[in-house]
Amino acid sequence: MDILVFGSSAYEPDSLPLKILPNLRRRLPDDRFLALDPNEEWEVSGDLTVIDTVINLTEPTIFRSLDAFRTSPRCSTHDFDALAQLRLLSKLGRIGQVTVIGLPPRMNEAAASDFVAAALTKS
Repeated sequence: MDILVFGSSAYEPDSLPLKILPNLRRRLPDDRFLALDPNEEWEVSGDLTVIDTVINLTEPTIFRSLDAFRTSPRCSTHDFDALAQLRLLSKLGRIGQVTVIGLPPRMNEAAASDFVAAALTKS
């Protein structure tokens, strides 16, 4: 299974998904983890699983629809984020069901790895 991983190593509150990526690759060698930049074009199709930091979460959560997220204000192309890209791809019919494994920004790395690995094993 392909799993999209979003985050920024340059911005600490958004870095957790990238920090746990090596551990997830070791634990789930049959899955392919793709660290992607929300501002680039992606070659993806079908149903997607995404790992991302979700601001204001206090515990990890699995979201089964993009409708669970509020759209942030857009003032320029710099405000075009992963959610906007996923919604666009969905509207164009290029992707199917999207499952987001949302992690709180301040979650412990080991606990985040355990949660994500368990969620991916169940799916």
